Amino acid sequence: MRIPWELVLAFAIGMGLMALVGYLLLVPMRFVWRLAAGGVLGALALWLVNAFGGLVGLHVAVNPFTALAVGFLGLPGAVLVILLNILL
Repeated sequence: MRIPWELVLAFAIGMGLMALVGYLLLVPMRFVWRLAAGGVLGALALWLVNAFGGLVGLHVAVNPFTALAVGFLGLPGAVLVILLNILL
C-alpha cells in the first residue's frame, strides 16, 4: 500500500501550522503570566511601603494601576509612584 505524497505534504503542512498557532498562543500567555506576577509583587512592595512608610506618615494607595506600574517597572516604578504620591 502506497501513501500518496500529497497526503504526506498536507499532513506536514498541517502539523507545521498547528505548531505555529500553538507558539503564537503561548507567547502572549507568558506575557500575561509575567504581568500578573509583576502586579502581585508590586502590590506586595506597595504594602511594604505602606507598612514602613506609616512610621513617617507616607501612605500610597494600592490599586491595580499602581501595583502594575511597580510590578512592571520594578524599583524605578516604586520610586515613581511614591514621588507622584508626594507631589500630588
